[in-house]
Amino acid sequence: MKDIRPIRNEADLEWALAEVEPYFQEPPQAGTEEADRFDILSDLIEAYENRVVELEASDPIDLLQFYMDTTGRTQSDLAELFGSRSRASEVLRRKRALTLDMINRLRQEWHIPADCLVQPYALVA
Repeated sequence: MKDIRPIRNEADLEWALAEVEPYFQEPPQAGTEEADRFDILSDLIEAYENRVVELEASDPIDLLQFYMDTTGRTQSDLAELFGSRSRASEVLRRKRALTLDMINRLRQEWHIPADCLVQPYALVA
């Protein structure tokens, strides 16, 4: 297996991120040495970030928008999940708050942790 080393500082983190980046463009075949390497590096990155990086609580709508952007999901996908285009639009424009039912659907279908979505946020009048 190609070199893998502990992540102890920012330079190590940058190295590890650069090493896993190609795997996002071309995912390794499951069960291969490259797939194992990707898993190990991803775990090392996550462990380092959990130890070192303090993240502020994200605004649920910002988090939802970021998730949609990074996974290629659209407002139409959200509308399908919520059962209404207008409801999805109102949520994204902060005209309507996420309900417990919406949060539960996002958790079940899109695997977004519910605790990230229940944080209070301001609505636009």
